[in-house]
Amino acid sequence: MSLGISGRITRATIQSPLTPLFLLAAILVGLLATFTIAREEEPQIKVPLVDIRVMAPGLSAADAVELVAKPLETIVKSVDGVEHVYTQAEDNGVLVTARFLVGSNPEDAATRIDEKLNANIDRIPVGIPPPQVTVRGISDVPIVVLTLSPKPGAPGAWTDQSLLELAGRLRTEIAKVDNVGLSFIVGGQREAIRIAPDPAKLALHQVPLGNVIDAASQANRSFPAGTVRENGQAASVIAGQTLGSAADVGALIVRSVSGAPVYLRDVASVEQGATEDQAHAWRWSRSEGKGWTRAPAVSIAIAKRAGANAVDVSTGVVARVAALKGTLIPDSVDVAVTRNYGASANDKANELLFHLALATVSIVILIGFAIGWREAGVTAIVIPTTILLTMFASKLMGFTINRVSLFALIFSIGILVDDAIVMIENIARHWAMKDDRNRIDAAVDAVSEVGNPTIVATLTVVAALLPMLFVSGLMGPYMAPIPVNASAAMVFSFFVAVIIAPWLMIRFARSATSDGHAHTDHHGGKLGLLYARVASRVIATKRSARLFLIAVGIATLVACSMFYFKAVTVKLLPFDNKSEVQLVVDLPEGSSLEATSRTLEQAAAIVRTVPEVEAMEAYAGTSAPFNFNGLVRHYFLRARPEMGDLMVTLSPKEDRSRASHAIAVELREKLKAVPLPAGSSIKVVETPPGPPVLATLLAEIYGPDEAVRRATATQLEAIFKSVPYIVDVDNSFGDPRPELRLIPDRAKLDQYGLSERQLFDSIGALLGDQVVGYAPRGGGRDPLPIQIALDQSQRSWSQALAA
Repeated sequence: MSLGISGRITRATIQSPLTPLFLLAAILVGLLATFTIAREEEPQIKVPLVDIRVMAPGLSAADAVELVAKPLETIVKSVDGVEHVYTQAEDNGVLVTARFLVGSNPEDAATRIDEKLNANIDRIPVGIPPPQVTVRGISDVPIVVLTLSPKPGAPGAWTDQSLLELAGRLRTEIAKVDNVGLSFIVGGQREAIRIAPDPAKLALHQVPLGNVIDAASQANRSFPAGTVRENGQAASVIAGQTLGSAADVGALIVRSVSGAPVYLRDVASVEQGATEDQAHAWRWSRSEGKGWTRAPAVSIAIAKRAGANAVDVSTGVVARVAALKGTLIPDSVDVAVTRNYGASANDKANELLFHLALATVSIVILIGFAIGWREAGVTAIVIPTTILLTMFASKLMGFTINRVSLFALIFSIGILVDDAIVMIENIARHWAMKDDRNRIDAAVDAVSEVGNPTIVATLTVVAALLPMLFVSGLMGPYMAPIPVNASAAMVFSFFVAVIIAPWLMIRFARSATSDGHAHTDHHGGKLGLLYARVASRVIATKRSARLFLIAVGIATLVACSMFYFKAVTVKLLPFDNKSEVQLVVDLPEGSSLEATSRTLEQAAAIVRTVPEVEAMEAYAGTSAPFNFNGLVRHYFLRARPEMGDLMVTLSPKEDRSRASHAIAVELREKLKAVPLPAGSSIKVVETPPGPPVLATLLAEIYGPDEAVRRATATQLEAIFKSVPYIVDVDNSFGDPRPELRLIPDRAKLDQYGLSERQLFDSIGALLGDQVVGYAPRGGGRDPLPIQIALDQSQRSWSQALAA
């Protein structure tokens, strides 16, 4: 008998002293890889998104498209590696997003965009500021979110301002943890020295607002002016002195139109306090015996460095926070871990590893009853060895342990065990034959007999899986661990089956290798007899064989018809049972922050009726810390008064009977009771089971002009809303934002001796919350910004404000 490739490998290794070393090395490197490989919740897909923001002051959206967006698009499209270009235009600005090919390096993508823009900077229209380029990738997604809020019953000293200051110090300490990436703070209000000009007093004293701005900015200057000689020494000269308090700012002198001096405090309110930002965050939490409590909140979002282990980073962050409690973090402040992707990734990986071990044990027990316990013992070593080798190869190829890669192993375990079972069963069968061969020769003959079919079967499975590696778009890299890990497992399983399995069979045999064979039953035991009885009846006659084939064909048609008649639900991936659900609130353009807060409160009241909800964080006028889904959908740009987010934290999945999807479906139905103005929406956003997309169903409208495109989009939107399976419908154009255009009175400008530029700069500073300097405080505290802005109570349009 020709040994073939399999037989020759077995002949060379069955008595080799290197075989046990190979087995030991495979187990050791596999264990090393398993304990050191990074653990993630999702595959780390590189999807560079480069945002190019260009301010276009004074231009309408249509004009900004023609003057800014189209030239910018032609520049961006010429960059190598750009796959899609998205443009959002609005009055006074344009945002162009370049999405590079999946797998591109984010730093290289940003460099290419920046170089191309600099090379074509002459194509940017006159008067348009230089583009601002920002690159974001999967590593920018926060894996840990810490939410600070005062504990129920804590003293009332904790405000948005004090929580933000504490969050800033805590973020500095968290940055010391190894492999912590970028972090940012959401919520809270900064402390500042606020100069709120009084329009009536400015008019009374005839003081132009520009003079107030100049006085505050020029008086807050301090700079090195050189050196002078004094008493034989060279002394550094520092010109000026920075302002240190609100009293110092209020004592500044400003000049009226006539040149008369006026104290700044006589024409403006000057005080040190919290800024009146158009954003607000608070937290609802359920406490034992006290029900739901509401408190101001500030969230710290922490990302990790690219390639770092999410489990190690999140564990280090949580441990650092625990160590700071009682020192930096007062006992009256609660620090809730509202997101911990490291812990969830570790739990998910441990759960899948458990199921992997359970599947292995089940197969071993089945082989023990079906073939024999010696063969089962061999299988108990062969399967883990194959899996550990696959883990080692996965680490070498740069993959991580995540739910997709572990699913690949669970999926392939039923296939990869086939090689070992075929070899082991055939060796046992050959040993049961009554001939004069010893066990080694019989084992080699058994392997060579089924070796070629095993090679063909292994290559067939690999050939069936590898095409999945070349799927385009996000799905290809997302699902890449399945073809790569499963194919590697199949290849390793073949070599383990022809090297390790025969060697173990020899070592597990009770008799010496030169003895006869102990097995006498080579019919497969009871299962073999049952199979023989059924198979013999099927092939006994042509009629019985034909009837059997017809029955199989009918059963196949019935099974396939279930897809046609939609008797079964077809999904690529199952819903993930997360512990978080996001509510995205959009009110009509121009809605106030107070209206958004009221809508969030109404939604929160409904969410609190769901028993599985443990806490929620509300963000009005700003976005919640974004996840992978929010990265692709650009949720981090949601920073307007009419926008709000509600992050709902569910109880751990082991403590609830319903999956997060069922809870989201219930919330979506209950939230229909929230009264909303026309043009508003509340979306229940779940973390998708696969790679995120801009929308599940996206229709792009092309037409000759804007009116036709909008009319067509409105009709299509109505069609979408009529489909029962579509739950959220939105468009990209919205309604026009209310505007109030201020046109200068040139006669009065001449009367006061002002230019249009001075007037426009003053209006921009007054309504745009302009920072004119900083007041240092020392003692390790952040300097206070000196801000010129009207109070929110003064921003109602009136004759006094117009003057």
